[in-house]
Amino acid sequence: MEKEKPVNFTYMGRSFGDMKDDSSAFSECNSDGSGEFPTASSESRRLLLACVSENSDDLLRQLVADLESCSIDEQKQAAMEIRLMAKNKPENRIKIAKAGAIKPLISLISSSDLQLQEYGVTAILNLSLCDENKELIALSGAIKPLARALKTGTSTTKENAACALLRLSQVEENKIAIGRSGAIPYLVNLLENGGFRGKKDASTALYSLCSVKENKIRAVKAGIMKPLVELMADFESNMVDKSAYVMSLLIPLTEAKSSLVEEGGIPVLVEIIEVGSQRQKEIAVAILLQLCEESVVYRTMVAREGAIPPLVAQSQSSTDRANQKAETLIELLRQPRSGDVAATASDVSV
Repeated sequence: MEKEKPVNFTYMGRSFGDMKDDSSAFSECNSDGSGEFPTASSESRRLLLACVSENSDDLLRQLVADLESCSIDEQKQAAMEIRLMAKNKPENRIKIAKAGAIKPLISLISSSDLQLQEYGVTAILNLSLCDENKELIALSGAIKPLARALKTGTSTTKENAACALLRLSQVEENKIAIGRSGAIPYLVNLLENGGFRGKKDASTALYSLCSVKENKIRAVKAGIMKPLVELMADFESNMVDKSAYVMSLLIPLTEAKSSLVEEGGIPVLVEIIEVGSQRQKEIAVAILLQLCEESVVYRTMVAREGAIPPLVAQSQSSTDRANQKAETLIELLRQPRSGDVAATASDVSV
């Protein structure tokens, strides 16, 4: 599996050059965001016992059996209780997996009943929060059903499926499998059309998956640059940073560069350097530097957008490393922009 070394940035005190065990600083995928499910009094008592009892093995076995019931209502109730047990008590996650709940929960993800599908996805998400369960969930066949749920599910199902795939992608071997499952176009769709939580969850999952080159290519082919540029242009979206981090992984690809330009990304990046936060400015400079390093055509376009004055200001107010990148970009933009036949020829398709 080919893995490229991503651009290193510091975000909220963490380096995002490597996303290993916990990406919660990038997106809140630590537990499902679903509301509590209504339960009748007798069911609430059963749930309370499940959550507080230290000897709940018998109850767990019954819940697993109910997941395979012929009654959709019994399946829903069992999935709901397992989901809540896994959400409220982290130590229950291993118990539930050992009780054999993972495979029947995965089967629910393919249910035509949208509520049952949502319960199954959400329960799998909460179980995937335990590192010990990630490999078992993937080996049990969860990846393809979760990818399909991104297409067919409710908005909550899509959000929780994105989070579950994010968690599974933290096992390096799963990244290729998730990419090949068809999940990436649906994550791009969620990034473009989802609500705020959906966009945030999709961007986080895509950031993790796109540390692998073939997933970068899939994301660009799926049209990811359009929503990334749109989100970066909307300072009220609270998605400028997240979108820029994803773009920073993709921009080394030639296809990503041309797509960025076609979607109007250059003026957006220049605007960020003018009015963005310090972190946003540094990411925008890094992206533009990669865009311009080997292209006279792109340098001309960036210079014509008036990038040099804000870059000069940025070079005088940023960290040493960011200052160096800004100065390097300024030098490129000030170079003569004619006579470089080879570079120009390489950009004919722009």
